[in-house]
Amino acid sequence: MKLLVTGATGFIGNQLVAKALHAGHEVTVIVRDTKRVLKYDWSDQVDIIEADIEQAESSWPDSIAIHDALVHLAWSGLPNYQADFHLEQVLPAHKQFLRQLIEKGIQQILVAGTCLEYGKQEGCLSESMTTYPETPYAIAKDQLREWLKSLQKPFGFTLQWCRLFYMHGVGQNANSLLSQLDVAITNGESVFNMSGGQQQRDFLPVELVAQYLLEVVERQDFDGILNICSGKPITVLELVKKFTEARHSTIKLNLGYYSYPEYEAMAFWGDTEKLKQLVSVPRNMTLGESNESSS
Repeated sequence: MKLLVTGATGFIGNQLVAKALHAGHEVTVIVRDTKRVLKYDWSDQVDIIEADIEQAESSWPDSIAIHDALVHLAWSGLPNYQADFHLEQVLPAHKQFLRQLIEKGIQQILVAGTCLEYGKQEGCLSESMTTYPETPYAIAKDQLREWLKSLQKPFGFTLQWCRLFYMHGVGQNANSLLSQLDVAITNGESVFNMSGGQQQRDFLPVELVAQYLLEVVERQDFDGILNICSGKPITVLELVKKFTEARHSTIKLNLGYYSYPEYEAMAFWGDTEKLKQLVSVPRNMTLGESNESSS
């Protein structure tokens, strides 16, 4: 396949590009700055379009339609989920970008959605459930999905909406829990401040998330919403303890220092029934492991 990828230098994107190339796909990446691509081993194996998809003046040649699918991972401003610019700036820009490519003739689009579209619903979350997004980021993503659905009838493209749950791994945002814990351990700090840690979440290694997304886009017959998740709830405290054990650290956890996020339910995880029908889910995988090494 000829894949067009946004967000290629991001947490998930760089993993997906490497896996796509390894699988024999041709890849074109859209990036703001070509220099950011050069640090990756795959930089000389991809075609590069230097452009900012969030700038109105960006334009796209008719030849962009030669790509079999767009993998749309880019989104500005994360992990600041509460900022209004997701609705006021990012959403309109992405609508304009996607409409231009749809009008050029792109026939398959995979978009990274978010589990936050489900809002504060508890328990096992399935793709058939009604969405109740509460943060500006989640509302923007949900509105983008509905808008894209409205364009499917007149333009006839395939839409693969992949709701990502929680991820961890190399390249994670510096403000994420495990990244901050990693820095604290490396710096020899004796105490790590965190919430009570009793919230239950659904985690996957980032390289496995990238592999699932690649396998989904290869399924050109699939159209719809899909959870990208493990289906196995784990408390944040258990996740942190596993991480500290792996680092052979005795850092003290100062539980309850931070309050729990108000925009999330205390316990939720993803239903994997649809996912299992589409991708090769490794059996007996424990948290923090995958069936292959990082790319």
